[in-house]
Amino acid sequence: MSAGIVVILILIIILIVVLATSLKIVSQSTVAILEHLGRFKCIWEAGLHFKIPFFDRVVRTVSLKEQVLDFPPQPVITKDNVTMQIDSVVFMRVFDAKLYTYGVENPISGLQNLSATTLRNIIGDMELDQTLTSRETINNKLQMILDEATDPWGIKVTRVEIKNIQPPKEIEEVMTKQMRAERERRQTVLEAQAHQEAVVSRAEGDKKAKILAAEAERDAQISLAEGKAKSIKLVYQAEAEGLEALKHANVSETVLRLKGLEALKDVSDGRATKIYMPSDIANVVTTLGVAAESLGIGDATPVDKTEKPKTPLGIDPCISSESSQVTREASMTTRSMQADLADKSND
Repeated sequence: MSAGIVVILILIIILIVVLATSLKIVSQSTVAILEHLGRFKCIWEAGLHFKIPFFDRVVRTVSLKEQVLDFPPQPVITKDNVTMQIDSVVFMRVFDAKLYTYGVENPISGLQNLSATTLRNIIGDMELDQTLTSRETINNKLQMILDEATDPWGIKVTRVEIKNIQPPKEIEEVMTKQMRAERERRQTVLEAQAHQEAVVSRAEGDKKAKILAAEAERDAQISLAEGKAKSIKLVYQAEAEGLEALKHANVSETVLRLKGLEALKDVSDGRATKIYMPSDIANVVTTLGVAAESLGIGDATPVDKTEKPKTPLGIDPCISSESSQVTREASMTTRSMQADLADKSND
């Protein structure tokens, strides 16, 4: 093999190597910063690119994805002079690769230091209790300040989150006691409310029970009164029907007087202290004697059967136009018996 062929082969190999190193493949969501003779030339996006050998150079490959930066805890002092440790998480992405490359020497380190100083400034204007309860406010302020400060660096701060707030040990003990006291207070309040509700419920139950008992007693009294009224009504109705039946049966006065004597027998059963005799008792006894004579009982006594003038019936002052028929008939019977008695006494 001649020397010329060897040289040609070497040149071909060198050319292949140079061409291979001049080709650049940029991945998706990534850009490359290209310089020509030390000066910015262009930005390569995703795809296959070719650079001029020995004149063009890729100085940095920048990812356009959102990045999560977890910064270590930072000591901060609150407005009421309490020192605590706060660590934060910053979410950012690069929106301008040229500014990100030439704007600051180390963008991540600069963002970390800027986050620490900004956090100290925000916490320094707040007290301890406000710091523990205002995480959302701290996040919004920190995100707004960092986003505005990193715009010249080509960085967009999308979100900032306070991951942990670590107060001093003595503050934690005080907070623990306070939290325990608050839980005990809430428990006492809940127990008092439960007891109050139980007392009110019991009182309402007793009230309803008494109301129901009173209503039941009232209904029972009403039912008893209605029963007594119906029984009295039925008794008087039966008596009225009996008088009406006697009226239609044309019962003689003698039978009525015998019934009166039977009633007198019941009255004088030995338990009564007073006995009221009917005003026509003599007429009743005469009638019984006539009945016994006609039946052949006792001594036969001649009876004058000639008709004698009867005593006229008097007017009963107790009878008015509003008196019932039964009352009128009872008054008529009484006056007839009195008139008969008067006739007998005249004899």
